[in-house]
Amino acid sequence: MSQAGCTAYRDRHFACEECDGQVGGGFDSSTSEIVVCQNTVNNQATMNRMLTHELIHAYDHCRAQVDFLNNVRHLACTEIRAASLSGDCSLSNEMSRFKFGIKQHHQTCVRDRAVRSIMAARKFSQETAEKAVDEVFDSCFNDQAPFGRIPHNEATANMAHREFRNRGRYYANI
Repeated sequence: MSQAGCTAYRDRHFACEECDGQVGGGFDSSTSEIVVCQNTVNNQATMNRMLTHELIHAYDHCRAQVDFLNNVRHLACTEIRAASLSGDCSLSNEMSRFKFGIKQHHQTCVRDRAVRSIMAARKFSQETAEKAVDEVFDSCFNDQAPFGRIPHNEATANMAHREFRNRGRYYANI
């Protein structure tokens, strides 16, 4: 976040609250605050995935001035990125939902979850949400910042983190 020009303080930008049973957390763009739903997040894996998802929204809000409230294409893009990069569509999660396939399953999952998130966040129709996702899918799906790769599991997440830490070192030593 700091490299994108934003600050994040645990005591200011994170809150635990009771939520309805539908969500695990959320990002409030008006206050730049991530809300963790203490009554629905019941294990560390869920917490990690949810925080990563919401931190991607915070990152997008910071670096791209995403207009969550008025621009459905902006909302679609950040939901695509969050679904793809947070682990929402990991093989283990999809198997636990009894949804898995061979060809381009990750993309299908990301599309479906982005559409559902848009409909839940702003009460758009399914048709409007699908249209917005289709319009921005390729560019937003391929934007893997700040990770540089899709962290499909803990090993690839660790590799992405190492690559992130080492960015710029080669040219800094020349």
